[in-house]
Amino acid sequence: MSLSRRAFLASLPLAACTPRRERALTDPKIAARYNNFYEFTPEKDVWRHVGAFGTDPWSVEVAGLAGKPRVWTLEELLRFPHEERVYRHRCVEAWSMVVPWSGFPLARLLRAAEPKHAARYVRFVSFSDPAQMPHVAAQPWQKWPYTEGLRLDEAMHDLTLLVTGIYGHALPAQHGAPVRIVVPWKYGYKSPKSVVRIELTAEQPRTFWNDLAPVEYPFESNVDPATPHPRWSQLTERLIGTADVRRTLPFNGYGELVRSLYV
Repeated sequence: MSLSRRAFLASLPLAACTPRRERALTDPKIAARYNNFYEFTPEKDVWRHVGAFGTDPWSVEVAGLAGKPRVWTLEELLRFPHEERVYRHRCVEAWSMVVPWSGFPLARLLRAAEPKHAARYVRFVSFSDPAQMPHVAAQPWQKWPYTEGLRLDEAMHDLTLLVTGIYGHALPAQHGAPVRIVVPWKYGYKSPKSVVRIELTAEQPRTFWNDLAPVEYPFESNVDPATPHPRWSQLTERLIGTADVRRTLPFNGYGELVRSLYV
């Protein structure tokens, strides 16, 4: 990444919707070494397995029920006005972190695509290549590529970000380089990494984890401390890199902003 790009990301203003700052930012070194990215490894040390991953060139196709389908290059996406937002990130595994993402509301990209009247959902497709991703090569029987989905109104919500940076620099591979989606009121697997395709659909799309274990990974997957995972409680969460255990907040603390989507 060029120096000018670094300076650009570092200068971004913090948005007003950042969470209450009773939780400090996670140390960037810890956040970079504790990740889920199953295309590379089922373990947390994703950073050890990404050496062969190349992101240049990169493009994201927006297609499906769109009046103006288009393939966007990374350079074109970077021209969208960016901002930095500090969000809580809550994993379904009951750990969490607080990180500053750099990006822009996904709604801007979707509006440019002009969703057709029949569009009700958005499907995301992640990059998948066994030559670059060791776990894809090791488990070819899995339903690669990774896919996720949102309702269109969820995808259009201002909190839902298309992200290109973290901690003032470009996304590293373990965080989902070079383009990922972040949906802060949902469990982390609803924020797909290394996205190459965004598709507007009429029907609820099938998704990677929901196909594998629908009871454990429902399509909606809003953070909900009152609903336990089949194998553990969701009442509390562990902040990675600390000994701190906190009470899990409904909608991950964003209820005032998103609860109206579900009434």
